[in-house]
Amino acid sequence: MSEPIIQMKNIEKHFGSVIALAGVSVDVYPSECHCLLGDNGAGKSTFIKTMSGVHKPTAGDIIFEGKPMDFADPRDAMEAGIATVHQHLAMIPLMSVSRNFFMGNEPVKKILGLPFFDHDKANEITMEAMRKMGINLRGPDQAVGTLSGGERQTVAISRAVHFGAKVLILDEPTSALGVRQTSNVLATIDKVRKQGIAVVFITHNVRHALAVGDRFTVLNRGQTLGTAMRGEITPEELQDMMAGGQEMAQLEGSLGGTV
Repeated sequence: MSEPIIQMKNIEKHFGSVIALAGVSVDVYPSECHCLLGDNGAGKSTFIKTMSGVHKPTAGDIIFEGKPMDFADPRDAMEAGIATVHQHLAMIPLMSVSRNFFMGNEPVKKILGLPFFDHDKANEITMEAMRKMGINLRGPDQAVGTLSGGERQTVAISRAVHFGAKVLILDEPTSALGVRQTSNVLATIDKVRKQGIAVVFITHNVRHALAVGDRFTVLNRGQTLGTAMRGEITPEELQDMMAGGQEMAQLEGSLGGTV
């Protein structure tokens, strides 16, 4: 087995008197999809924001490529190779796919000594990136707003991969999608993993996690309930852990088995 590309060791995060994370440890490996599961309020969002430089941990260590890291901000983490695709994508619907793809990293060409957006180069690279992910656009000038939710997710994932992501964090990418769009996004995750990139897939959907996951970690109230490899845990066990295990069993008993 290869070494972890990123290790989150005993991570704590406090917001005043509120303890959002209470000693969470997770190892993420290249070419693997590590699914981070948990109900609302489990600490998933705080954890990935700490991994990606949005929050500084109150305690604990972040080891990236074997070295202790202290990311100053998300841009610092991105430059190191940690990219996040959020559930609510930072895209401009009326702008073209290629413009959104290169937003903030525009290729330029000189005309009469002045820099201009290199439209042709951007279009060529965008179409090739989409082709690799199995998305057939009408053209790179197609407005992002005309794409399906799954296609927009794929554009964002392709963009992160193109700009050098070594760890790709996906924050609930399938939560608002239909069955077909979800299938496309899960297929994209599989393609990214096969390129050697480590994927951290945040979800509350056990079925989606099991479709692509290699390793599963369940959070509950800011703590790790456990980590298991594919084949070491059944869907029922994973669902039970995520739902609170004993708490759900007690509730089910009190309600006469109706939960």
